[in-house]
Amino acid sequence: MNSSNEMSFIDHLEELRWNIIRSLVAVMIMACVCFIFKEFIFDVIIFGPKKLSFPTYKFLCNAATFVNIETNFCGEEFPFVIQNRTMAGQFSAHIWTSIIGGFIISFPYVIYELWKFISPGMHENERKRSRGFIFISSLLFFTGVLFGYYVVTPFSINFLGSYQVSKEVLNEIDLSSFIGLVRSSSLACGIVFELPIIMYFLTKVGLVTPDILIRYRKYALIAVLILAAIITPPDVASQIIVAIPILILYQISISISRFVIKKDLKKSK
Repeated sequence: MNSSNEMSFIDHLEELRWNIIRSLVAVMIMACVCFIFKEFIFDVIIFGPKKLSFPTYKFLCNAATFVNIETNFCGEEFPFVIQNRTMAGQFSAHIWTSIIGGFIISFPYVIYELWKFISPGMHENERKRSRGFIFISSLLFFTGVLFGYYVVTPFSINFLGSYQVSKEVLNEIDLSSFIGLVRSSSLACGIVFELPIIMYFLTKVGLVTPDILIRYRKYALIAVLILAAIITPPDVASQIIVAIPILILYQISISISRFVIKKDLKKSK
């Protein structure tokens, strides 16, 4: 077999094409599994945060009760209903939710295919040091998804589902709107939690240095707050809850970038 430095540009494109095809096949297989287990995916996972028996609400209710603070987390149900107003609405929601679920489940394999494509261009010692890439990337992604699902989504549903401009207006939430909130909150947090991995590779190719990250930290703070405002309801508490782990990840990214630079300097001596 030809080594990576002997492969032509067309050969690389062909290899990338097969990496993408295998990744898509894995996603579609897992999507079919999600499609089959419709009741569990929707009744337990998707509509779980709508029920006040959800673990996050139970924890917040117990915390509020302990410090003797009045809260709506201890109620019986949220003051809104979910409805479908289009003929294909429920079927479309089923299809797209299965595809997103398939991507989340097969994420480690997708990262594995990405690793197979980029690793031949690395030196042997770099490949050895990066063997934990798939595990760490998957761990960060799943941590982000769980954070989005158990923290961002419940706060968003509690705020937006209970908000009323007037008692005359009832909250009858469209199915696609509710599922979109759960889906985007979880997936967005999963992608955001990949920040240290992204910074690692940007440092490796010379696009980012620790000095740059430190110099633009105040601008990064503004960007983080904007991002938190996008993926959370418009209340300060939720934005702070989301912003804190992102800022921690940014600081970790600085340390990772510094580590990469030091390793490269030692190697060049």
